[in-house]
Amino acid sequence: MPQIEDNPYSPPAIDEAERLPAAEAVERDDPLIGWLHVAIAAAAMIGTLPGRTHGLGLITEPLLADTEIARTAYADINLWATLIGAIFCWPAGSLLDRFGTRRVLAVISLALGAVVVSLSYVRGYWPLFLLVMLTRAFGQSMLSVASLTLVGKAFRERLGPAMGVYSLLVGLGFGAAFKLAGWAILTFGWRAAWSGIGLVLVAGLAPLSWLLVRDVRGGAASRSSRDEAAAENGASLSEALVSPVFWVFAVSSSIYGLISSGIALFNQAILAERGFSPETYHTVLSISSLAGMAANLLGGWSATRVSLNRILAVAMAVLAGSLVVLPMVERLWDVYFYAVAMGSAGGVVTVCFFTVWASAFGHRHLGKIQGCAQMMTVVASAIGPRVFAECVARTGSYTGAFYALSPIALALAIASWLVAMPGHRKTG
Repeated sequence: MPQIEDNPYSPPAIDEAERLPAAEAVERDDPLIGWLHVAIAAAAMIGTLPGRTHGLGLITEPLLADTEIARTAYADINLWATLIGAIFCWPAGSLLDRFGTRRVLAVISLALGAVVVSLSYVRGYWPLFLLVMLTRAFGQSMLSVASLTLVGKAFRERLGPAMGVYSLLVGLGFGAAFKLAGWAILTFGWRAAWSGIGLVLVAGLAPLSWLLVRDVRGGAASRSSRDEAAAENGASLSEALVSPVFWVFAVSSSIYGLISSGIALFNQAILAERGFSPETYHTVLSISSLAGMAANLLGGWSATRVSLNRILAVAMAVLAGSLVVLPMVERLWDVYFYAVAMGSAGGVVTVCFFTVWASAFGHRHLGKIQGCAQMMTVVASAIGPRVFAECVARTGSYTGAFYALSPIALALAIASWLVAMPGHRKTG
């Protein structure tokens, strides 16, 4: 049976003589509840689409045409809205720990839905800034933290596989959501499409969260008195912040987010610089996405057998290698190899980021800890495109950014391999 070994936050052993009778000692919920939470959490993460760069990118051109706002002004709106919105990760974690995932998830879904509907009526600069900032705050920040925390609190022994399945569902869901939203924008216009997305959040995700989510205090869909004691002995946010594990995983995930956002925004131009066509760009997106989904499942399965720090180390090393390889690719198959490597690294880093906080620090303050880490990744993703844009502005090429970021990724791979995990899951 999986168990946590050498975890300083684990409770003391419970003597057999002190156990309650079997019928009273163990309160076992329906095991399907945990997987239901995974499905709802994935739906919640997909619901953050209007508050993400790729989601807002779907309506950028028609929005600018309607509002007559300058492109540079919109870029400034997006940058500052993202940075301000990142701050909301912090209170999201505290609210989740205090009031439970059910209430907070439902309220955030309602708030985001209302903001998205309001955005569909926007006309001026300052209303646009306010509403984009709120979509970032409620979507990319708060709803993301709530989604991750819901899965983290629902599983203990099978957290790795659960996060792998969750990551796969999110990847598939985002793919379908982008296609559906794109079709709706082309068919009905961006305002009607955005209003419809907001109504789905208000009338769909919010009531589903309220009706189907069960607050599992102690962080396990199947829990015992030992589990409840473990939850009470989880690390506080301050204890997590002085742990090397927190910084290794948070910084590694943030650097990946910086790289990923920068490449995502300029990927077509990056490949064109190497002499490849726009068709190659679209193929690379598909290959990278498929590789990432496969890596989600592989990473989740590996988390039950291998220490998370070693898994992250391998992923960051592959990421470092990918950054070195891309500026040197000349053949089409080289590009495809890069796409597989980058997608696989991203898929594994994602699962590690989703899994490590509950595994290493327990569940008592999971919302606060995940919220702090999520805030770092949001800020990094906002900075990423600026890093790549500045590089090409100064040097005329994206190559310098790749070569500068590769040793950073490699250093984090080494740090990940060497860091000691406070809680290590094994099968035994």
